[in-house]
Amino acid sequence: MPAARRKKHGGGGNSKKPTTSNQQQQQQPASKTDDKFKTQKTEKEETTNASNNNNNINNLKKKKRSKRSCIDNCCWLIGFICSTWWFLLFLYNAMPASFPQYVTEAITGPTPDPPGVKLDKEGLKAKHPVVFVPGIVTGGLELWEGRPCMDGLFRKRLWGGTFGEVYKRPLCWIDHMSLDNETGLDPPGVRVRPVSGLVAADYFAAGYFVWAVLIANLARIGYEEKNMYMAAYDWRLSFQNTEVRDQALSRMKSNIELMVATSGEKVVVIPHSMGVLYFLHFMKWVESPAPMGGGGGSNWCAKHIKAVMNIGGPFLGLPKIVAGLFSAEAKDIAVARAVAPGVLDLDIFGFQTLQHAMRMTRTWDSTMSLIPKGGDAIWGTLDWAPDADHVCVAKKIKKNDTQTAGENGAGFDDFKSHNYGRIISFGKDVADLHSSKVERVDFKGAVKGNNFANKSCRDVWNEYHEMGVGDIKAVADYKAFTVESVLELLEFVAPRMMKRGGAHYSYGIADNLNDKKYEHYKYWSNPLETRLPNAPEMEIFSMYGVGLPTERSYVYKSSPAAECYIPFQIDASADGGNDQGCLRSGVYSVDGDETVPVLSAGFMCAKGWRGKTRFNPSGIKTYVKEYNHAPPATLLEGRGTQSGNHVDIMGNFALIEDIIRVAAGATGNDLGGDQVYSDIFKWSERIKLRL
Repeated sequence: MPAARRKKHGGGGNSKKPTTSNQQQQQQPASKTDDKFKTQKTEKEETTNASNNNNNINNLKKKKRSKRSCIDNCCWLIGFICSTWWFLLFLYNAMPASFPQYVTEAITGPTPDPPGVKLDKEGLKAKHPVVFVPGIVTGGLELWEGRPCMDGLFRKRLWGGTFGEVYKRPLCWIDHMSLDNETGLDPPGVRVRPVSGLVAADYFAAGYFVWAVLIANLARIGYEEKNMYMAAYDWRLSFQNTEVRDQALSRMKSNIELMVATSGEKVVVIPHSMGVLYFLHFMKWVESPAPMGGGGGSNWCAKHIKAVMNIGGPFLGLPKIVAGLFSAEAKDIAVARAVAPGVLDLDIFGFQTLQHAMRMTRTWDSTMSLIPKGGDAIWGTLDWAPDADHVCVAKKIKKNDTQTAGENGAGFDDFKSHNYGRIISFGKDVADLHSSKVERVDFKGAVKGNNFANKSCRDVWNEYHEMGVGDIKAVADYKAFTVESVLELLEFVAPRMMKRGGAHYSYGIADNLNDKKYEHYKYWSNPLETRLPNAPEMEIFSMYGVGLPTERSYVYKSSPAAECYIPFQIDASADGGNDQGCLRSGVYSVDGDETVPVLSAGFMCAKGWRGKTRFNPSGIKTYVKEYNHAPPATLLEGRGTQSGNHVDIMGNFALIEDIIRVAAGATGNDLGGDQVYSDIFKWSERIKLRL
């Protein structure tokens, strides 16, 4: 039994082996699962790694592709631009010459014939030789001798052209464009001379015409170089020094004599801007005895000149030049300061723009010919000015719609007057107050040279380095300056400049024109200190634009101290608001051509020379021809054919037509006499001047 049980249990004992085997069998699948999991994990990792490697490879490929695509895109873009450019250039050269005009007319309607074409159809032909006298800035200047920094530029234009040298070597360019601060002539080792011929001033820069449009229209009726002459001169020099250095006045005299001798007709002279004053000087020079004058005799002008047609003539000077000499500024600089404060005062790479501009322009003696003439009698006192009732509005009021000042019983006192007589005021409150309420301290008693304001700038760019802090404060404390006190101001802040200017120009009104002192050349460009020539058959025209805001007086402030700074600047924050629209960004405006006020351009022909006066003893006929400004209707019209702007008026069709008619033989009466849109006659009558 026990044995059987053991056997049975043994069988049962044997049954334990399967249990062990089952455990092993159970363990074996688990091990296989682990191995499988590990294998799967390894395969997954390998797959992931492979995927990552593929992604890395793809990313590298994408980067290479992006680099290549960027380069390709740039190349394609450049190629497209070049192809488009050449295609358009091909079309431009292939298209009919009339196509641009066809497009313009399709947009704006039929355009009028240019004056030359119109008058040629009327049968007008060239008759009187024509002489052009350019003004300041517009004539080209070229290099004849220079310092090493200008190597390779012999007879290249330094002024009037691309102005490439300004960007390449600005300080070197300024040195060559500046004159000697003592003599007003060439600095040692430098010779810059005017370009000769019609190309001297036909264009100021590429695409910016000066005389080109007028020359082209004159050519339409038969004019060419044999009967047109550009009296080019170095506009930086004083008028008499153009003769001393270059014999420019003698050249003009001999060329006019040649043209009269070969044509048998007197010349028509057309000066522009400062050229008006230059030719006024010439007319006195040519009649005066040598060596100071040209020795032509008292009848030279009567024998050789039919008419003088002055365009934009600053006969009595420019308020604008006062701001330029005082602080190297004008309206455009003031507006730029208002729009972007501080930008113009930045010292970029050590190049202080306004300071260097002042350094250069203060050596140009010609600029001092433009200082206002006639003093307070012409330009006004602290509380009075002849043009003080000018109404500044955004759009010019037509006389048909609204009565103008002085009409329908409206008197001088019915309008809010502007203190234009205060050409410089320190502070807007000073500009507005009556003179009795302005506390002024005389600056002329200040002792110069104490506590220098610009210690590190000695002899660098202008004479402000010689002024002390007290001197600057004394100028500002004087508060308000009229034209007469401005002369004293300029002599105080720039004595060397004014000493040179005083030797060549005068700014007063002659008491007795028989005084021998008025035979000196310094008086010849001032119409209030010299007589017109004895030429009763000659005619004088004053032709200028109106309807544009033109600088008349300024609100100033002291500048914050800085390195080599200009101690005064226009207060761009001063604004008149809607009720005083004449004050904008520190500048009071009046009617004019944006550069020359009506008073300066029109007074002499409206009153000073009108009839027989002590300034016009032979009774030369004078005419005032104003051209009301009208902006271009579209961009296709360019600078406009009805512009009254100081330079753009040279393309004004009405002005060109008047010139061509006179050159073809017409008189001022044939043109209809005076043509006036401004209040020049009314303002002239307010000026009490002994005639």
